[in-house]
Amino acid sequence: MELLDVVVPRECAGCGGAIVAPALICERCQKHLRLPPRQISRPVPLGLPVWAMGPYSDVRRHLIVSMKERGNRAVRSHVAAVYTAGIEYLRARGEIPEEIVLVPAPTRLNSARARGGDPVEQICEKVAASLPHMRTCTALKVRELAADQSDLNAGQRWENMRTAVHLTRAASQVAGTRIVLVDDVVTTGATLSASAARLRGAGGVVDGAIVLAEA
Repeated sequence: MELLDVVVPRECAGCGGAIVAPALICERCQKHLRLPPRQISRPVPLGLPVWAMGPYSDVRRHLIVSMKERGNRAVRSHVAAVYTAGIEYLRARGEIPEEIVLVPAPTRLNSARARGGDPVEQICEKVAASLPHMRTCTALKVRELAADQSDLNAGQRWENMRTAVHLTRAASQVAGTRIVLVDDVVTTGATLSASAARLRGAGGVVDGAIVLAEA
């Protein structure tokens, strides 16, 4: 640890409040992140169970922006620990099997490059490295010319994702496996639903999806 880490404050990635390095998230925000995952529903059936670890409130929103848009790679390790706890909780309750493949929700290659790598993919890798009987597979991608979901209404998002999500070459590895999809936030659920359909088409069994926040 360098002297500057000790004496120079930094902003909490969850609330923006002052904290002292090497901490990245304040204790109050850490408490907000300890909620157990709960199954959510949407007006349009998603075709798979989706568990959210909390609402898209200030803490989670700031955290997601920090790890994605601001390229804060260090925060991704802390977020991975939140997912790890959530997956352990679901395993203990028998909601998902012991042996699973984590598949990150698809993203555009250009977006991942701009962020210093896909944060959700990196989180999946960290979770798989910390838990037994688990591996990851980047089996999905979004075609580069697909419309940006943030610019669309609910109906348009469903139609957009129906044709935008595709399998990667790595998808051949999911045949016959049990899968849990991983994403940062769920809104309509269109991306997760389209992703599950593609993975089933590749021969995988999709047991559900886990997300950090529900919008």
